[in-house]
Amino acid sequence: MTHNISANSARGEAQFMIGDKAYIIRPSFAALVAAENEIGSLFDFVERAAAGKALLGEVIALFWHCSVDTHALNREQFSETLAAMGMVGLTPILKIILRQILQGQ
Repeated sequence: MTHNISANSARGEAQFMIGDKAYIIRPSFAALVAAENEIGSLFDFVERAAAGKALLGEVIALFWHCSVDTHALNREQFSETLAAMGMVGLTPILKIILRQILQGQ
């Protein structure tokens, strides 16, 4: 079963696929606050990411908090799936989210 949802770039959203399911990453205020509570200052995170020093766990935590629909996966499954994508696969999504963090809506 394929799910036909797509990210709204005007809202700063990004999309990735796990199997046949599309997941939307939406950097809402509440999601970014939750991520910041876990990984620390988002400005520091952006600087580390820009310098190529973002940690995989930080990226996954940010995506977890910003993910719109993760009810089909628990956090461990979500993390393992994204870790398997590697930083090369996650970087295009991360760039969209970082841009949104810096520019706002």
